[in-house]
Amino acid sequence: MAGRGAGPDFVESLARGLDVLACFDADHRSMSLSEVAAAAGLARPTARRLLLTLEELGFVRSTGGAFQLTPKVLTLGMAYVGALGLWDIARPHLEALVARTGESSSMAQLDGSDIVYVARVSVPKIIALRVDIGTRFPAAQTSQGKVLLAGLSPDELEESLAQPSRAGLPAYIGRSAEQLREQLTEIRARGWALADEELAPGVRSVAAPVRDGTGTVQAAMNVTVHAAETSTEKLLTDYLPLLLRTAGDVSAEWALWQSRPHVELDRPQESRGSTPA
Repeated sequence: MAGRGAGPDFVESLARGLDVLACFDADHRSMSLSEVAAAAGLARPTARRLLLTLEELGFVRSTGGAFQLTPKVLTLGMAYVGALGLWDIARPHLEALVARTGESSSMAQLDGSDIVYVARVSVPKIIALRVDIGTRFPAAQTSQGKVLLAGLSPDELEESLAQPSRAGLPAYIGRSAEQLREQLTEIRARGWALADEELAPGVRSVAAPVRDGTGTVQAAMNVTVHAAETSTEKLLTDYLPLLLRTAGDVSAEWALWQSRPHVELDRPQESRGSTPA
């Protein structure tokens, strides 16, 4: 994985350390040194030094020759979410939406050509795909991804779609690039997107944008249903109005949160190196 930096300021050792963390997932919760080295494309001595460093920092633990991530890894992602203030605002709204629909609801943001889940309130359902915080899917195959792609400028859209997906799923070939652009134009105009079993059989969802104080689409919220249980008509007639209202409420509260005054307390003069008067 490492060795792809081109800029003069690229820090290869940092990239390798992040590669090691990225090796672990739901299917690889515990890995040996050899497995980590192979997955990250590193020599065993390099992988060992990185793992021991991460262990000393508290991001990795070792037991019986196997390495595992620790909960401290969550601080890396939650620092980003927390800085936005978005999750604290969205959580009660997501919970209320799920209580009214009886269906799972999530929030995602765009990362290249993928979406990444940053919040989720789920209900027990037999669904084709498991979704957790940090899960990524190809944006063009999901309702949230379509909403987020529709919010981009033409240049940003081209740049996003040009990046290869890192979701580990086969590319969706149900439409051409031109058809996707036409669909995104419609989504931009009407303010919501539908994905009907495009990501996986049985998965149907509708999504709406979440905007910041400038009106820019920064996230998307969805309602996901099982296609065998909930028709498209019910999803759009009963659940979409609730979703649009919820996304609007979250956007409004987020805009207020972003506009709040930031007060930075003045430090004592001596802390600046000055002599007190």
